[in-house]
Amino acid sequence: MLTWEDDVEVHALRKRGWTISAIARHTGRDRKTIRAYLNNERTPGVRTRTEPDPFEPFVDYITCRLREDPHLWARTLCDELEDLGYRMSYQTLTRQIRDRELRPVCEHCATATDRANAVIEHPPGEETQWDWVDLPNPPASWGWGSMAHLLVGSLAHSGRWRGVLAPAMTQPHLVDGLDRICRGLGGLTRSWRFDRMATVCHPDSGRMTASFAGVAKHYGVTVTICPARAGNRKGVVEKANHTAAQRWWRTLPDDVTVEQAQARLDEFCRVRSDTRPRRTADGRTTVGALAAAEALSPPTVPYPAILTESRVVSRQALVSYRGNRYSVPPELASAQVTVTRVLGAEVIDIVTGSQITIARHRLAPDGAGVMVRDHGHVHALEQVAMAAAGTGGRPHRRKERIPPGPEAVEAAHALRRRTTEAAASSFDGSDSVSATSASTVIDLSTYERAARGRNTLA
Repeated sequence: MLTWEDDVEVHALRKRGWTISAIARHTGRDRKTIRAYLNNERTPGVRTRTEPDPFEPFVDYITCRLREDPHLWARTLCDELEDLGYRMSYQTLTRQIRDRELRPVCEHCATATDRANAVIEHPPGEETQWDWVDLPNPPASWGWGSMAHLLVGSLAHSGRWRGVLAPAMTQPHLVDGLDRICRGLGGLTRSWRFDRMATVCHPDSGRMTASFAGVAKHYGVTVTICPARAGNRKGVVEKANHTAAQRWWRTLPDDVTVEQAQARLDEFCRVRSDTRPRRTADGRTTVGALAAAEALSPPTVPYPAILTESRVVSRQALVSYRGNRYSVPPELASAQVTVTRVLGAEVIDIVTGSQITIARHRLAPDGAGVMVRDHGHVHALEQVAMAAAGTGGRPHRRKERIPPGPEAVEAAHALRRRTTEAAASSFDGSDSVSATSASTVIDLSTYERAARGRNTLA
């Protein structure tokens, strides 16, 4: 390998008329090396690799992924590559993407504006920041339409965050998410920070609503509302929102259920997010270790908000709810009902459209995949199914022979008699033209005599 000084000397001697052999003897280098540098086949200061490049097998996959999604995070790409056998560091990946210029330029996106941001101190155990994230195009099997919602809560001091999926951003779904996330974070901080969401405060004034004041008093926390147009005051949760959208939601498969997606999010937070390195005055640590040292209060029982969700009963008279199925009377098969649950209670109620509670079941753990059935519902469903099977008969096969039955044969005879009577009545009419036409059509001897006459004339 030649340095830049050696490369300049080699090119200068060549311009003076020296041969490659003379330059090689003068510099003590091999002639092939001198020729390669003179032909610009090698770069000064860059050593040629003698062993295979370990990064080369991943170049095609990285190129395809970045061509499909120019804004894909390198950290997200590293997550995918690690599952494909990538064992090098994240810094190596970013350096190779930069040096090889693998990321294309997206001309459709505008650059972010530059502005100064203040530094806000966040003591341990002081504040939890909350925000909703709109997640477009959820799997069609969820039945949530074109948008899913993720409530994200993040500890402002350590940066640990958790999220809960919800079909809507109503206040009961908010309270349910607050309780579940606080238990996932390990406890309650002294303050909760929100932006001006309508389920917490009046957006115009920023004053807390009476309904949410009861929630805050139940958990014993103070509520801080961000000033208007000051979203950077909860930048910790905003960064968690970005991470959830780019590293988890962006690569979520289509064939997962809501419960499986929630489990994948919890696993991502434990494996990827909580292991992020942090530098403190006492040395290097991780987000998980820093969060474990925060003084958090243990959560109380959940606030008794009433959570309602609409469901369609299956043909087996079962209602799906959070990864489990609950029975209803068979008369409600294929009907729309409402699942009502009081947070903290161990039972759920299934209510009809006329607000009549027709079933109450003990709540099973989310995503357990169990079937909770009442014995009365089971017996009634079996009776209805057996009665329907006895009256319906066996289904027809596609290639089965089914000749006309007695009724069809009788109808055919009646149709033939009607046709014959109509033809006979046409001969009895006074219209000579019609009679001649009918005779011409029915009696073929006329055609025979005409043909015989033509042969005689010929």
